[in-house]
Amino acid sequence: MKDILRQIRTDLRLSMNGAVSSSLRNKGVNYKMIFGVETPRIKVISQKYQPDKLLAEALWNEDVREMKIMATLLYPKEQFAEETALSWISEINDQELREQVCKNILQKLPYADKLVEKNISRENDSIVTTGLWLFARLCMTGSDLVNKIDTEMLLNIATRKLKSESMLLRQSALNALKYYGRLSRDRSELILNKTEFLKCSQDIVDNEMYDQLKFEFGYED
Repeated sequence: MKDILRQIRTDLRLSMNGAVSSSLRNKGVNYKMIFGVETPRIKVISQKYQPDKLLAEALWNEDVREMKIMATLLYPKEQFAEETALSWISEINDQELREQVCKNILQKLPYADKLVEKNISRENDSIVTTGLWLFARLCMTGSDLVNKIDTEMLLNIATRKLKSESMLLRQSALNALKYYGRLSRDRSELILNKTEFLKCSQDIVDNEMYDQLKFEFGYED
């Protein structure tokens, strides 16, 4: 295992990009090590290695941006336990990793609907953000799991989070509503009814979110 990790570090070092690394740190991405390797290149590097649970867990435990992303690509989906999923979600600290975790592994799990419900009802903003982002991904991919989720609970939570002080949480809630509304006319009308309070708000940000939803669903004044 140590030899494989050493080889992966070498692969990443050969592809490192100082400008990208600096840019990520300036945006608040915080790891002990950031090689600055762009995500398409990380995917190419990961293809050199066989998916393996122990390897993926070792990569995830490294405080290295690129290794954590590779972990999401190399963990065998059939061995990814719900307990592990909840643990990883609790450790996500930036939007890039959140997107990679949801796209590369969480949305492909047969219990992704349960992950959505469990995480959107948590108190931690970062965890709720991931739950909403995962729901949006399920809607985007046309997953049947969307229909297994308690959508009344989800829409109520997402609507409330539109008023969150966290910009990432607000955006994740807005995305969840957008992609759910795209699924059918009835759903888009339901969302517009639930978010009508935004239209009547004195806050211009609220007004803009409502306008975005109307535009997304093809409604015009």
